[in-house]
Parts: sequence; C-alpha cells; structure tokens
Amino acid sequence: MILYHGSNIVVDTPQLVPQNRALDFGRGFYTTENKAQAVSFAGRVYRRRKDGEAVVGVYEFDETTAFAVCSLLRFDYADEAWLDFVSTHRNRTYQGENYELIYGPVANDDVYISFQLYAGGELSKEETLNRLKIKKLYNQLVFSSERALSYLKFIGTLDGGGL
Repeated sequence: MILYHGSNIVVDTPQLVPQNRALDFGRGFYTTENKAQAVSFAGRVYRRRKDGEAVVGVYEFDETTAFAVCSLLRFDYADEAWLDFVSTHRNRTYQGENYELIYGPVANDDVYISFQLYAGGELSKEETLNRLKIKKLYNQLVFSSERALSYLKFIGTLDGGGL
C-alpha cells in the first residue's frame, strides 16, 4: 500500500513526537492513501509553521504483515463509534485501549464546525452524524507505536521535494 504524509519538511524517518494539538486519533504519525489530501495538508502545515516548504512524503506500507501483528482499530466510515473516539481524542479525555494502528475517516476542516457544535452540545450525536454523511471524508492511517512504524518505508517525495 502506498501512503502519503504532508509536512513542511522531508520526513524520511517517521517518529512518534509529542503533539501540541489534539488530533483525531491521538498521538501518532498520520498518513493517508489520498495524495490530494496530503498535498493540501502539507500546504497548511507550511503556512502554520512558516518554515521549510510544503513537502509530501511517499511511503510503502506492508499492511498484510502489520495488520496481522499490530493492534488495529478500523473505522470504515464515520459512525457513532468513530465520532466518540475522535471526540474524546480532540477533547483529550480518551481513556480506552491504545492501538498501534488506527484507520478511519479524517475529521478535516470541512467537518470542523459540525464537531464544534457537537462538542458544545448544540448538535446531537445523530444530527452530527447526519451532517457528516453529506461530506466527502478522506481516510487516514495513524501509526502510534514504534513496531507499527517499522512496517513503513520511506520511498521519496512528490516532485522530489517541495510542491
């Protein structure tokens, strides 16, 4: 499987680094199968950090082996379990099991307002999920252990570096 990671630097050796923001699936190295999503994210990271350049790393992932040996949580679509999981991570209240790999939809900028309204109690869980059904949600695969990262191999960058 080919995966992409958008950043403001070339990440040829993915690492688990402390996060300064609450992310959908908690701490980890975030990737996607969607090239356009990675390009967009690289641009946002570059603009936010005002350093480096927009770069998309390309990786080869041995999913057959990794999915067999690493703990995996998989959300195939934005359902109630996904909403609960993402909400508790974004609120920094998650106290469940720690998974080595987490796969599922991205709660990106297009759904941010719905998440904010849900977190503020202005939308019910059902209303939030109904709003999300009309959005095109891209996927993400998060690596949250060194063992999981060992199945990810850097193979280069799009356009040889910056975009």
